[in-house]
Amino acid sequence: MLGKFNDKTAIEVDRTGGSCDGTVYFAYARFTAGKISAIWFTRSTDQGNTWSSPHNISGTVHNVQFPDISITHDGHVYVTYRQYGDVAAPSTDSVNFTVSQDCGRTFGNSQTLASFVHYDAQDKTATGADARDCGDGALACQSGYTFFRQDSQVRSTADQSDPNNVVYVVYNATKPGTEVPTGTTYGTVVSGTGSQSGVYFTRIANGVGQGNGAIVDNESTGHQFFPDVTVGGPATARVIHLIWYDSREDSSYSPTLPNGDTATGTNSGLALNVFATKASEQGVDSGAPNFSQAGKVSELGTNGNWEQFSSRSIPFAGDYLWVTSFADGSAYVVWTSWRDTVAGTDSRASSNETSEPADENFDVLQCWTSSGDSCQTAGGKDQNIYGHAIP
Repeated sequence: MLGKFNDKTAIEVDRTGGSCDGTVYFAYARFTAGKISAIWFTRSTDQGNTWSSPHNISGTVHNVQFPDISITHDGHVYVTYRQYGDVAAPSTDSVNFTVSQDCGRTFGNSQTLASFVHYDAQDKTATGADARDCGDGALACQSGYTFFRQDSQVRSTADQSDPNNVVYVVYNATKPGTEVPTGTTYGTVVSGTGSQSGVYFTRIANGVGQGNGAIVDNESTGHQFFPDVTVGGPATARVIHLIWYDSREDSSYSPTLPNGDTATGTNSGLALNVFATKASEQGVDSGAPNFSQAGKVSELGTNGNWEQFSSRSIPFAGDYLWVTSFADGSAYVVWTSWRDTVAGTDSRASSNETSEPADENFDVLQCWTSSGDSCQTAGGKDQNIYGHAIP
């Protein structure tokens, strides 16, 4: 595995009662040099004791990640993922999928489900290099902002008991018409161009993609990102639940700014919450989805820009929002929160905070002068997982 890095994993089990029942499927993105990546896949037929030899299922498509696995009632295995637009050989960002009809042994060619303009936070370092997150010192960016990595992502699910064999897909992307100059090196479309992110919903019905997604909650304020989707409930009343991070309550929200930053690069407070909506599966499959008014799931907001990584110099947030369904049609949501993070002062401020305000208020509790943080378990690094049931 020298020179290779496996990440962005997904796992699913066939529970259809058919010929593939009990088979465990596992997909992941394999990264090699540069922007070369592929989606790899393996399966187990003995409850995970042994696995088949992993193989590439995205073919010649490269610069891809965020696989997710869905299994329909007929036992077909769908893997959705994001394809990044290639600057060297221009292509559009898209949601792609591939299908196996033989219990995951082989997959068909990659197909495009939806095309979109990405929402990928980005900036420039002091040397002009590309940055997807920004912090202090050598990890500071020219804009002076502090923010964690956030980008367009894809999730999918299917109701294995539904004979209609539908896969439901969500992704976040730039809302058309919201692109604006930022006046800095920060951007979400390209450096210097920001936008508003929204969550989109589409389907794959019996192997046929239904095209670009429709926006789920067309809110005029705030970014929506890191979505997830689940479906479940009684056969006559199945419910589709969607969740995402949402910054509509960020007091400094602007398409020109990162979530949680003010225009001067300081902490804007409790900028992020988790929101959810739902719709009946019957309505969605009939072509008339009627998603409920989005509501706030998290009882307390949070801010993900605390500088907890790389020797307390930069923020980072994993893609850790998930939702799962119960038999009665309700669901449970889990997410990452920074509500327990203990703020502090960086004693290296004079040398470490060279490109952002010294009082940006993203520093966490730490105990060192130049090296050797001696209080790593005192709360400065706390990112905790919270959960909440939704009806």
